[in-house]
Amino acid sequence: MELIHIVCILGYLIGSLPFAVIVSKAFGLADPRSFGSGNPGATNVLRTGNKLAAALTLLGDAAKGWVAILIATKIIEAGGTAPAVGADSTAIALAGLAAFLGHLFPVFLRFKGGKGVATAVGVLLGLDGMIALGAVLTWIATAALTRYSSLAALVAACVAPTLALARHGIGAVSLVVGLMCLLLIWRHKANIARLIEGTEGRIGKKKAAEAEKS
Repeated sequence: MELIHIVCILGYLIGSLPFAVIVSKAFGLADPRSFGSGNPGATNVLRTGNKLAAALTLLGDAAKGWVAILIATKIIEAGGTAPAVGADSTAIALAGLAAFLGHLFPVFLRFKGGKGVATAVGVLLGLDGMIALGAVLTWIATAALTRYSSLAALVAACVAPTLALARHGIGAVSLVVGLMCLLLIWRHKANIARLIEGTEGRIGKKKAAEAEKS
């Protein structure tokens, strides 16, 4: 089996780890697939009111992407090749993509996973920290201006490939970033529909409503 196959399989299995479910069980919370959006992600875990569990889920999901890149790099290096060029950089980038796909279609959850925002950030961090920083800052700025988490993710998803092209040109990194962002947009199709209809929930809306009632 070639190294590229090994790192992609490992990346997919790492990405398939359902931290939302794992953390929820550890905290004695309901399965995140059984309430809210049914999405096994940090946002849905947050609906339980347990901020620590949500934060750990977010960190775990992001770490999956970064760890997949790290392990792939170490394996390639152990094979005596340079990870910065040619097929080796392609293998490392594809390992990150595999981790992202593992989160979206996890084998441990019958291929029904989350939307992949945190895992995508982890992959970007592993590939190029500057791209990850640009995407995160874009998310923060958009969320602060619009109060829409989903819109912030969509805008960041559009910015990331541009940053990848600017820093790496046309190649494996830019291709993987572009594919991840297309998949992110696709996974947010329901949110896009609600944004168009004006029914998408805003950040802090529930808290504001509760404050008005009290």
